[in-house]
Amino acid sequence: MLSPSVDNLIAQLTRLPGIGTRTAQRLTFHLLQRSQEEALALADAIREVKERVRFCRECGNLTEQEVCSICEDPRRDRTVICVVEQPVDVISIERTAEFRGLYHVLGGSLSPIDGVDPGDLRIDELLQRVRAGGVTEVVLATNPNMTGEATANYLADRLRDRTRVTRLASGLPVGGDLEYADEVTLGRALSGRREM
Repeated sequence: MLSPSVDNLIAQLTRLPGIGTRTAQRLTFHLLQRSQEEALALADAIREVKERVRFCRECGNLTEQEVCSICEDPRRDRTVICVVEQPVDVISIERTAEFRGLYHVLGGSLSPIDGVDPGDLRIDELLQRVRAGGVTEVVLATNPNMTGEATANYLADRLRDRTRVTRLASGLPVGGDLEYADEVTLGRALSGRREM
């Protein structure tokens, strides 16, 4: 029904996370209704980000330089490294303004079912950073799901004798109701309780 180029754009958009066929169609028709300059500005932005953005050689975060602005910042605490799965996790933690250390982006989480083994992640680079000295604590901030927990446990085993290893607390979200909490979340909230 549609031209091959429209079908191709819809197919390419459906490859993006969270974009189904209907959303891809809406986006395609939206782009077709815009001026050529607007549509090409989007294409240029995609091209530019693919050409200019790379991974920081120190931590694996996104940057346009060799080293990201966080790793270059002399005010950061270089004795503490927060380990996350993806660069988007750095943004989430930075938004809290609570963490002043450095980061280490793994590039995913361990998942043997999906074929993701330790060699596929930036685990060796993390171990090298800790071995280089000066790191007194590694904060494991992987996602609280099955693969994130497996990754955190694997890293804790590898790091335990080299430095202090901590894990982000987990439990009930602010504004959450007890009756809707699952057993695992409620159990973690109980075990992670603190003095008031």
